[in-house]
Amino acid sequence: MQPASIPPFSVPRHVHATQALTVAGVLALMALCVAWELWLAPLRPGGTLLALKALPLALPLAGLLKRRMYTYRWLSLMIWLYCTEGLVRATSDAAPSSYYAWAEVLLCLLIFTACTLHIRLRLKDAKASTAGA
Repeated sequence: MQPASIPPFSVPRHVHATQALTVAGVLALMALCVAWELWLAPLRPGGTLLALKALPLALPLAGLLKRRMYTYRWLSLMIWLYCTEGLVRATSDAAPSSYYAWAEVLLCLLIFTACTLHIRLRLKDAKASTAGA
């Protein structure tokens, strides 16, 4: 007699898409922060300690990959710190640093949008599944 197979946990496509978009955005922002401060447009030759601003972005990666709602919620708030830094430097730094600052702002907006979509769609799915039960 064969054991009954348990179907794998089904995750909607939009959850995977928003998760992938959020993780890709965070990784891209980390890469931009490090490259910007060390090689692309450092404030001092050889880079600065501002490259360490990428470290807090590593904290949510495990929670994002495990699809923890709490992580998506606090990341959607934390990302505004990076957006603020990008806006300040975009309007005060000279080129090419200002271009990287605008790229940081755009990545922050992408991450925020992906996080909020992920949260809203998962809450909508949870509500639909409890209403149908």
